[in-house]
Order: sequence, then structure tokens, then C-alpha cells
Amino acid sequence: MIEMLMVVAIIGILVAVVLPQFSKMKENQILKNTVGDITSVLHTAQAQSLASVNSSEYGVHFQSDKMILFKGKVFSSNAVDNKTTNITSPAVISNVTINGVSGTSGDIYFNRPSGTPSNSGVNTVTISTSSYSKIITISPTGTVSVN
Repeated sequence: MIEMLMVVAIIGILVAVVLPQFSKMKENQILKNTVGDITSVLHTAQAQSLASVNSSEYGVHFQSDKMILFKGKVFSSNAVDNKTTNITSPAVISNVTINGVSGTSGDIYFNRPSGTPSNSGVNTVTISTSSYSKIITISPTGTVSVN
């Protein structure tokens, strides 16, 4: 009986140590997936602008829980061409800095046919969870990088 209690105690200790690590690993994976989604949407907007799809520019509107690929230079929430990509919780877009102005939302579009961003400064999007954060930077030439 004592041996059985020892085995149960050891298993309990192992579970107590390992379980929090799984939670952190899940948050880290969600953050990585979110970074991939954001860079993919930015590259899609840039590629569609470079290709002059429908003779238009394309951009991305950021909100804390989603990003929206839009057609044109100005974001309209009720446009039928909008494509929404939701961000998986617990990740959120915690800061958007476009042309030196920070906030929890913002828009950036890419000029056609050059594919350069609409704002000449360095633009950033910060994604965070309770344990991790990443900064996505859009350079004046349109290059997207992750720190």
C-alpha cells in the first residue's frame, strides 16, 4: 500500500511540474501561428498591389483580435471585398505603430505598382500573449521582418 501511495505521489509531482510547461508551449505556438498569419496577410496585400489586381492597391487593417485585408487606399468595414483573419486567443495585437502613431488598431496599404507601404516610416505590429511577444516590422521598402 505504501509503495502504491509513493507511485501516486511521484506521478502527482510530475504532473504538477510538467502541466504548466505545456501551457507555455501552447501560448508560444499560438504566437508563432499568429505571426505567420500576419506576415502572410501583409505579403498578400503587397503581392496584390504589385500585380495591380483589379487596378487597385491593397492594405491591411489591424484590430486587437483580427486583421482585415482590404481593397483600396481607405479601409471600409462594410466593403464586400474585405477578407478577415481572426487571431487565436490568447494572442492579441497589443500595439500598432503606423507612421509614428501608436494605438490598438491601424491601417497600412501598399502602393501599386511599387509595392511600397503607404507610410514612409518604420511601421510595427506587436503581438503578445501573457508570456511572450513579437514585433513585426514593415520597412519603408515593404520588407516584413519579425523580431
